[in-house]
Amino acid sequence: MAVKEAKDRVRSALLNARFDYPMRRITVNLAPADLPKVGGRYDLAIALGILAASEQIPAQALQSFEVIGELALSGELRAVSGALPAAIQPAAAGRSLLLPEASAAEAALAEPACVIGSNHLLQACAFLSGHETIEPTTPAAQAPICYQGDLTEVKGQFQAKRALEVAAAGGHSLLIVGYINP
Repeated sequence: MAVKEAKDRVRSALLNARFDYPMRRITVNLAPADLPKVGGRYDLAIALGILAASEQIPAQALQSFEVIGELALSGELRAVSGALPAAIQPAAAGRSLLLPEASAAEAALAEPACVIGSNHLLQACAFLSGHETIEPTTPAAQAPICYQGDLTEVKGQFQAKRALEVAAAGGHSLLIVGYINP
């Protein structure tokens, strides 16, 4: 359903960002047809394709980019899920990825990806037109994990502790979330 609503989101975002919306029929081919398309992750690519086809931004600028991002009606870019997997293929192909700033840190983990994060359709267009510079997002430094406590501090929960011990002895991964009272 969100993909069908893309035409309304894209049209509103373009008009609210003061771009001209072409008054002719527009056909967008989201190939291949057998892959499911869900969510608004294609909005930014559709909008930039329309702007390039109507010569409002240089089409040449899009040739080295992969683009994902959901557009708000105002033209703001909203975060998309799956930014890391979306960045892996462009990184392997030597292409850059243009996506919402809110998803850029995740996508930058796909080294050596060149990830460009933008907050608004206008900013993305200014960047692609060469009027604005956006520095590529770099992966955030991971803080060292400091483990405190162990299972001896857990009161009760004998079955749960036993299950954790068996899983750990078998070399299985565990994620324990909770509050440690100092």
